[in-house]
Amino acid sequence: MRTLSLIIAVTILALAEQASADVKPASLFQDNMVLQQGMKVPVWGTASAGEKVTVTFDGQSVSATAGKDGKWKAELGEMKAVKDATPKDLTIAGSNTVTIKNVLVGEVWICAGQSNMEFTLVGANNASDEIAKANYPQIRMFTVTKNPQPAPADSCIGKWAVCSSDTAGNFSAVGYFFARYLHKDLGVPVGMIFTSWGGTLADTWTDIDTLAKLPNHAESVQAFRKATEPLLADKPAYAKKREEAAKQPKAAPLPGSSPAEPSTLFNGMVAPLIPYAIRGVTWYQGEANSSCSNDYYTLFPATIASWRHAWGEGDFPFYYVQIASWLSVQQTPVEISGLAGVRDAQFAAMSVPNTGMASTIDIGDKDSPHPTNKQDVGKRLALWALAKTYGKTGIVYSGPLYKSVKFNSGKAVLSFDCIGGGLVAKGQPLSGFAIAGADKVYHVAKAQIVGDTVVVSSEKVPQPASVRYAFASNPVGNLYNKADLPASPFRTDDWGIESIKSAPGERFAIPAVNK
Repeated sequence: MRTLSLIIAVTILALAEQASADVKPASLFQDNMVLQQGMKVPVWGTASAGEKVTVTFDGQSVSATAGKDGKWKAELGEMKAVKDATPKDLTIAGSNTVTIKNVLVGEVWICAGQSNMEFTLVGANNASDEIAKANYPQIRMFTVTKNPQPAPADSCIGKWAVCSSDTAGNFSAVGYFFARYLHKDLGVPVGMIFTSWGGTLADTWTDIDTLAKLPNHAESVQAFRKATEPLLADKPAYAKKREEAAKQPKAAPLPGSSPAEPSTLFNGMVAPLIPYAIRGVTWYQGEANSSCSNDYYTLFPATIASWRHAWGEGDFPFYYVQIASWLSVQQTPVEISGLAGVRDAQFAAMSVPNTGMASTIDIGDKDSPHPTNKQDVGKRLALWALAKTYGKTGIVYSGPLYKSVKFNSGKAVLSFDCIGGGLVAKGQPLSGFAIAGADKVYHVAKAQIVGDTVVVSSEKVPQPASVRYAFASNPVGNLYNKADLPASPFRTDDWGIESIKSAPGERFAIPAVNK
């Protein structure tokens, strides 16, 4: 009996060692994947320590040796996407061989954020028609399963889906429309890696070391580390406790297992994707941070820097959506509003190199934070990418963006970038502008387009010191360019969000475009 037990024990040990020797690629390396063109492409995974692993794809063959921790990483050389290319197999060979089928080379983007990025195509405008026509076998999407973690994870759960009328309904609507515009214009395959969770803060999508350097987050980071470090000393035991807690609906979640805790979504839903070769990131998030919008001025740029540092690709493109209008339509000249504050912080973030902002101020829904017009959102993000990343000429990629102001003879003269052939008022008269003197009391202003400028004034403000436009949760405003793209909300002052007032009794007449 003792001999039999020993044989069984040895057999189990041998099987375990054999299993550990199996070459296993990282989570993203699956059938139907898209590899990024025009840059070196890391391929990585696990194997037995010291094992040689060879990656072969499209005439290339590169090798790497697994380290003491069993991790290996090889690097394919630059490849070029070909229109209507035939998919190929990618093989990863060591003690065993893994064959990944139906692989394309093209453009790869991350699409990330909260519920408006999570919003699927099945809920978008004209969903039935859009889904029926969504047969684009060269568009692929990998969806990351929701998984908060207390420390950066090596793997995630998800799979690549080929875009068809059978699969597209479950795609991120914004991601799908963005990919479709790129695919049609560039004529190459497009892969989207979708990682999103509704109602989540930017804090949770930022790595812990970056958060620790931000004054407003240092205390929460310290508390998080104090709670999770003892548990992480024995990771298998933590995983088992978490599994047991998940079976008990009323059990308190273990530290590090909630999407509301610092860095947990970066750890579980971003870290496993690194260093997959990508062209850039599209981002739709911010509504959840509206209760602390002053913090977003530093947090959001830190999130961008966090991802860029982690990937190590340099300042890759980071294009984001300026959150849509929502709640009651504006009446007073300005509102103290967290949503307006987040939009202002997003406007300010364009000072970060290689970023771009797609304003959606004109396509919101006063009754819901989830507007169904995701077609224009995806298109506006794609315009930024086509113009700024892919160098397409003749593209108007943004609505008017406030540039500067001159105060002269009781008037404010506003200049803009991205005038797109000229400024226009969509519906007359031009509306949404408020003006204030040094008292910081805003009045409804008269506004007129004069050439490539907007001239703003009020008889009640003889010496203007500031102009704000569309500054509310669901603002009035009808300034566009001739490319039919809306002006972003803006302010010319640096007074802060809550240090201002509206003149008593003054109300905007709501133009038809805002009703």
